[in-house]
Amino acid sequence: MIAVEDTDMSIKIQNFTAADRDDWLALWEAYLVFYKATLPPEVGHQTWDRMIDPDGDILGFKAVDQDNKMVGMVTYLYHGTTWSAEPRCYLHDLFTLPETRGKGVGRALINAVYDAARADGAGAVYWLTQEFNYQGRILYDKVADRTPFIKYSHTL
Repeated sequence: MIAVEDTDMSIKIQNFTAADRDDWLALWEAYLVFYKATLPPEVGHQTWDRMIDPDGDILGFKAVDQDNKMVGMVTYLYHGTTWSAEPRCYLHDLFTLPETRGKGVGRALINAVYDAARADGAGAVYWLTQEFNYQGRILYDKVADRTPFIKYSHTL
């Protein structure tokens, strides 16, 4: 558990436990709505299972407020790269409840991933966001360097 002092609200960053499933799924669904994405429910269930499995490939943290309510979540994973001897950390999903935005919750979750990646020997942390995520991008511009890369994708 990480107690966070530099936020506008009292929060703690913690690892997920099996008891967090329903709260995480609620945040996951709100995250999909924010990004205007529709996925079959089994994707969220599989993601949760992979994240809570000690041998799973997805890791994550939750942010909880003073009432122990989950107000944010982040998922991340590690992968090798041809550009470095160290693995890279891909910060995959980051979401905070709308009423907590701008209060340090997102920053605290990103910093928790930075700390974990550093401890696990990763050489860098990176992520993508939608262009329309203006509020998130204000934070991201403060905590990371924007790259010139353009994403391409092909659905199989």
